[in-house]
Amino acid sequence: MEASISFLGSTKPNLSSFIPSSNVLHRRGVPLPALKLKKVSVLPRIVHKNRLIRAQCSDGLRAEEDDGFVLEDVPHLTRFLPDLPSYPNPLKESQAYAIVKRTFVTSEDVVAQNIVVQKGSKRGVHFRRAGPRERVYFRSDEVKACIVTCGGLCPGINTVIREIVCGLNNMYGVNNILGIQGGYKGFYSTNTMTLTPKVVNDIHKRGGTFLQTSRGGHDTAKIVDNIQDRGINQVYIIGGDGTQKGAEKIYQEVERRGLQVAVSGIPKTIDNDIAVIDKSFGFDTAVEEAQRAINAAHVEVESVENGVGIVKLMGRYSGFIAMIATLANRDVDCCLIPESPFFLEGKGGLFEFIEQRLKENRHMVIVIAEGAGQDYVAQSMRASETKDASGNRLLLDVGLWLTQQIKDHFTNVRKMMINMKYIDPTYMIRAIPSNASDNVYCTLLAQSAVHGAMAGYSGFTVGPVNSRHAYIPISRVTEVTNTVNLTDRMWARLLASTNQPSFLTGEGALQNVMDMETQEKIDNMKISSS
Repeated sequence: MEASISFLGSTKPNLSSFIPSSNVLHRRGVPLPALKLKKVSVLPRIVHKNRLIRAQCSDGLRAEEDDGFVLEDVPHLTRFLPDLPSYPNPLKESQAYAIVKRTFVTSEDVVAQNIVVQKGSKRGVHFRRAGPRERVYFRSDEVKACIVTCGGLCPGINTVIREIVCGLNNMYGVNNILGIQGGYKGFYSTNTMTLTPKVVNDIHKRGGTFLQTSRGGHDTAKIVDNIQDRGINQVYIIGGDGTQKGAEKIYQEVERRGLQVAVSGIPKTIDNDIAVIDKSFGFDTAVEEAQRAINAAHVEVESVENGVGIVKLMGRYSGFIAMIATLANRDVDCCLIPESPFFLEGKGGLFEFIEQRLKENRHMVIVIAEGAGQDYVAQSMRASETKDASGNRLLLDVGLWLTQQIKDHFTNVRKMMINMKYIDPTYMIRAIPSNASDNVYCTLLAQSAVHGAMAGYSGFTVGPVNSRHAYIPISRVTEVTNTVNLTDRMWARLLASTNQPSFLTGEGALQNVMDMETQEKIDNMKISSS
């Protein structure tokens, strides 16, 4: 792409001033009406503070200057429908927004991915700020929206559904909203239901998903055929990593067919393992509910001699729930997560630590994430690796396995009497309605998704980045899994709180952490060089 871009007497880049040579720039999602077309034959240039800066446009999604400003933009419908008309946003006449000082977000508003910087450092990656735009690309009476939920359960799903429906209706006057029942396969195998503010009025008080869910069942062609046949032009997809990858495929097929359909993703995972965003909805509720199980385990082990309680929490690949629940509770003696390998026998091992704590306190509580020690368990049980319909590895019950290992060791080897207590609150936590904090968060997610779709953005997901909601390319939240960084201070805080060993002297444990650090450096190099 070749363009000539000038900022004279400006103190910062003006995102709406990028001048494309063709519609290629629409791959970056910049709405056509905000651009001035001009044919040029030189490399992109930016004059910033009266000095020349060279811009690099490599993959169509990133534009980088000398000062390191990177905008990772999301697609816009005008990328493949350049003549798409726009309309005044109905919020201009909204009584609710009448007293708002600044109702609309401009094309210059962006959110920085990193806010902790050093003097002279590059400005880094930015995303478009979420919120209502002054112009929309759908007439309210012509919108036919649909909502689908996929994957496992999570507190807050019903709140998101409710607020999408109420947001579309109350803010934009949309009355035609469908609920797709049963996940992705519901597009072509089951009936839909009509959603109105009255229908969804109290669903946020319930757990689960009002629309039902399923894993797998994604057939891009069939789904888009159904979208096209029903005349749907806004699709809201609530789900985790695999679901969002499916949403991206749907958008790509929509673009290939040239359909005026906005595809919006709302990331969902109770494990908080989605990259880029601050946290996923339902996470606060899960941590709060996990306290009940940990407290119960503590009461049990305090009431018997040499009581050892094990609480298994969610966390297939990431130990965020286990870590934050441990920090919040303060009664936990040891936290085991997938990112931090542990070993049982020998000096510095778990058995030694348990014996030490029992001598000191006569009881102890262990919190373990479901994905912790899976390789260890698989070797012990000689289990084969199988996957569910979403492609996730089916996990072995590490909680029951660890309970038996501890019991056998202290009974047969150490000849000590211990009382084991095992609690698995997984389904109780997943099935509850969201708490007050998550309810507010879900409302912001839903409304941001609605604003984005009405403004013509598509193929995006939404979430908070440094406490400001932003529109993020779906590929950014699915390319890597967010995991606990063992070299970060949060994990150090946990080790200081529990006074547990780091297990870094065990075979393979230290190498695992070194591999993580090496991979992190490689990822950072890729970002800085792109």
